[in-house]
Amino acid sequence: MAGTQAAYRYRAFGEAGLGTAVSSSPAFGQADLTNCEREQIHLAGSIQPHGLLLVLREPGLRIIQASGTAGQLLGRPLESLLLSNLRDLGSDVEARMRQILAASRETQPQPFACSVKTAAGDAFFEGTVHRAGPDTLVLELEPVNPAPDGAQTVDVDRAILMEMLRDAVRCASETSSIGTLADVTVRCVRDLVGYDRVMVYRFDPDGHGRIIAEARDPRLEPLLGHRYPATDIPQRARELYLRTRVRVLRDAHYEPSALVPHLLPGGSDDTQGELDMSLCYLRSMSPLHLQYLQNMGVTATLVISLVREGKLWGLIACHHYSPRNLRFAVRAACELLGEVISTRIAAIENYARAQMAIQVRRLEQRLVEATSNEGDWRLALFRNQRTLLQPLDATGAVLFHEGEILTCGEVPSTAELRELAAWIAGKSEAGAWCTAAIALDNPVLARLTPTASGVLAVRLSSVQPDFLIWLRKEQLQSYTWAGDPNKPIIDNDPLKLSPRRSFAAWSEIVRGTAVPWTQTEIELAEAFGEALIDIIVQVHAVRLLIAEHQLAHVRATVAASKEAVIVAPANGAALFANDAFLALAGRARSECSSLDGMVALFDSTSAARQMIGHVRAEQRPWRGELALSMRGGAPLPVSLRAEPVPARDGSLLGFIFIFGDLTHLKLAQQARTQLEASLSRVSLGLTTREGGELIGAIIANASLAAMDISDGGAVTSVGPLLREVEVATARATTLFEHIRAFAALRA
Repeated sequence: MAGTQAAYRYRAFGEAGLGTAVSSSPAFGQADLTNCEREQIHLAGSIQPHGLLLVLREPGLRIIQASGTAGQLLGRPLESLLLSNLRDLGSDVEARMRQILAASRETQPQPFACSVKTAAGDAFFEGTVHRAGPDTLVLELEPVNPAPDGAQTVDVDRAILMEMLRDAVRCASETSSIGTLADVTVRCVRDLVGYDRVMVYRFDPDGHGRIIAEARDPRLEPLLGHRYPATDIPQRARELYLRTRVRVLRDAHYEPSALVPHLLPGGSDDTQGELDMSLCYLRSMSPLHLQYLQNMGVTATLVISLVREGKLWGLIACHHYSPRNLRFAVRAACELLGEVISTRIAAIENYARAQMAIQVRRLEQRLVEATSNEGDWRLALFRNQRTLLQPLDATGAVLFHEGEILTCGEVPSTAELRELAAWIAGKSEAGAWCTAAIALDNPVLARLTPTASGVLAVRLSSVQPDFLIWLRKEQLQSYTWAGDPNKPIIDNDPLKLSPRRSFAAWSEIVRGTAVPWTQTEIELAEAFGEALIDIIVQVHAVRLLIAEHQLAHVRATVAASKEAVIVAPANGAALFANDAFLALAGRARSECSSLDGMVALFDSTSAARQMIGHVRAEQRPWRGELALSMRGGAPLPVSLRAEPVPARDGSLLGFIFIFGDLTHLKLAQQARTQLEASLSRVSLGLTTREGGELIGAIIANASLAAMDISDGGAVTSVGPLLREVEVATARATTLFEHIRAFAALRA
């Protein structure tokens, strides 16, 4: 089938749930496909019936709310449970609970195993408890030996589980690309849990998803490469995937077990309301979602969240075509793998940024040499068009600089390029701006589509319409969606929930667009732009010293630059400090009066005096780190490049000092040190215990991720990423302890 602008039509489809049909959030089970984005799925008021839920009130652990299954699974009338105490259940459940509560006050679910006395004898359960309020606890239990209803429960021997986890962590740590990592992930997870189909599902910037890896029963049709619109996973569901990293649906055809009473009785604050079930692993799923799965023919699911920098990067989605459940140790193993895979994703993507930084440094070096030897960096930029076009997979490039235009590759006419630049100037303030379909963003420029359907522009000046622009020509693209996006999504009967029912591969040809720019390509363009801005600042700083009649123009350019710069004549009698430096140092212009007086701006005046003396005496560049003295605060670490500027006759014209804020770099170094200390503590504390090889593999994975992240060059994100690795490693080791603890309790 053929269509036009399918990708953009689907963007609108993906946002349909955010429309204005209704302003309130529908209650659980009352949503339709026009407002499912706002369905209150965390207030489900019921659970999956293979387990039980009790809400307890402190002190005394009094049962104030229970699921309908509690009476059946505990072997006593539900009415007798309500308002009784946990100790009335007998056996060791109360003792286990109090042990957990004494050890932790966290709101995150804490796992444990226990037994309860029933008429048939002791019944054994495993489950979790978490705090839902100052004096309110939520206890969830699943029977260790469930009733024989045909559902499979995945359980793995402890030694085998440890070995499988160790091998999976090692395999993941050896991958060097997202594609390879995804392939390893689906194989390892399917080996562990045995679901019919295991997929890695990655989100794009618009929220749509695509299956990038798949391991399946050979009898099933492949779904690899299929795309799914953003509405398939509403925003509230995505938020819960961040809070609860593993979700299991045992049977999509289950009858939910309601909480009794429906409203939570008032506690210390004397308020009533529905129980927030965001952290409940037994929580019922939206009827809309269950219908969606039934339409796909899927009976049981397992979903593992993949999180990157606090955001949902993707999912490990597992489908089974008969009822299936997991024991807690296996769930914990899945969550551990999710943390390890997320850490590896961060490392791989940051390594790509490192390679990008290398390309930028090479470009900058080439342009600096061209400026010194030929006096014009622009010629070097366009001398080899392959080095400019290939990194961004562009078909053309244009430089607008000081009223001139330089081009390479396939580009529109000069008049059309000036019209394009004028339009971009009204849209782009800073950083990069891009589109993959210029005809959609500006129909007036639709005639540019054959050679410039895709546009990626970076601004090179805040005071002039100077840009470096990459272009992509129109390219017919084939999109494979899971189902026809043109078919109605609501049944003729408005009372009947009806997500789309056909998931057969549906393809269409997209015209009028170029291949979309990836986030990595956008970041690379920004890095190229920053390198050019640096070169431009240096060139203008030199002109400031040698061209008095251009002083006003060049001074404005240097003053408005993002680079912090000080320019001094050879005698050092007067300085020119731009606004960026004054803002960086927190100083008034009057405090930067002479080269000798500049010493007072530094925390160590002796080191600053030595640096200035070296540059003056040796007339050679100086590179290093110093610290600026900040009023009322700690010294500010900065990188400093001091460049003596020679005249053509060999005499000295003056000096250029370029400053860079090293705050983020220092924070990143501190974060690296803290992470290494944390890993060392974990290693000393756990590697001598059972499962030491697994912990060693986890620590090795985290160390490797730390190396890749630290070498990434994206300084502002290194510190947060390293802290994220530290937190993920801590979560992984905690899950390891849970696995050991459960195994020991069962033993």
